[in-house]
Amino acid sequence: MTGLTDAVIVDAVRTPIGRRDGALSTVKPVALLRHVLLGLIERTGVDPAAVEQVIGGCVSQVGEQGLGVTRNAWLATGLDPGVGCTTVDVSCGSAQQANHLVAALIATGAIEVGIACGVESMSRVPAGANAPGGVDEHKLPDYPWDDPPGVQFGGAERIARREGLTRADLDGYGALSQQRAARAWAHGRYAAEVLPLGGLARDEGLRPTTVETLAGLRPVMRGGLHTAGSTSQVSDGAAAVLWMSRRRADELGLRPRARLLHQVVTGADPYFLLDGPTVATRRILDRARLKLTDLDVVEVNEAFAAVVLSWARHHGADLDRVNVNGGAIALGHPMGATGARLLTTALHELERIDGELALVTMCCGGSQGTASVLQRIAG
Repeated sequence: MTGLTDAVIVDAVRTPIGRRDGALSTVKPVALLRHVLLGLIERTGVDPAAVEQVIGGCVSQVGEQGLGVTRNAWLATGLDPGVGCTTVDVSCGSAQQANHLVAALIATGAIEVGIACGVESMSRVPAGANAPGGVDEHKLPDYPWDDPPGVQFGGAERIARREGLTRADLDGYGALSQQRAARAWAHGRYAAEVLPLGGLARDEGLRPTTVETLAGLRPVMRGGLHTAGSTSQVSDGAAAVLWMSRRRADELGLRPRARLLHQVVTGADPYFLLDGPTVATRRILDRARLKLTDLDVVEVNEAFAAVVLSWARHHGADLDRVNVNGGAIALGHPMGATGARLLTTALHELERIDGELALVTMCCGGSQGTASVLQRIAG
């Protein structure tokens, strides 16, 4: 995004992530999102009337998440009703794309202050609730692609078979995610980004996990390799990021913490469905003229273990430097919020290690991928 106004992050927060039917299942999606919106305003002291747009991600936009959940959450805050709100759906990449859109609006001078956010209560609005006729009801008779059976699970299994991954490989990664997340929480690495809610102060999906315990789980699909221990958890949560132009942040005396260097949303082969991160990473690194080794923080959404392991193989990545604080297998994956959650985590991790560059990338339904490169602003 060179040659344009710098879009900078001033703050980023999230709820703890609740398990399905867990501590946050009694909290409406509007209340989840309201919590992080108010948290941003309170932590930064920004005048709510200075916010020009709020763009939020949400996947299942029906029921309690229908009728403009982002606008409804903003109105529920009781803050300035003159702020415009939009809700977007790029499947699991929704909140990441919401951040891209807010940053782009700032970069082009259309606005100077905006919030990008996301929410999903998968307990209250189950995945697929917005497709009551099934996932194929949109397809025309001459639909030309061989989508995997079981949608995302089928895509993950196709990727695992293509890469020659074994059940042990997937179980090993699932256990690693849990162990890393437990260590991160024990060392306080998530404390600065999480706003406790409803008596829940830490992510609810963590559990003692070993390769041996995962080996006893049944595959989700008949004949498959992935189990509940090597796939992301069905979850509830919200996250939000406050963006400004560098000029406005300086005027308000707020410290800019990172800038968005590049952003990508791309398609991938529908046969494998979930190769989006591999394609998006290649494209964004080319655009930014970076190598993977230039990055200090790498967050690849753990939708399925095979997605991360395949991505690492195709990019020659050192897994010791990827998702170092665990990911969605351990923390959970509230679909419409995860993109903002990953950016929030990447920002705080950059600051913790005094790093400069972070990559965030995700697979998305509809065989797409999202990617962002953040550059930390020291000071």
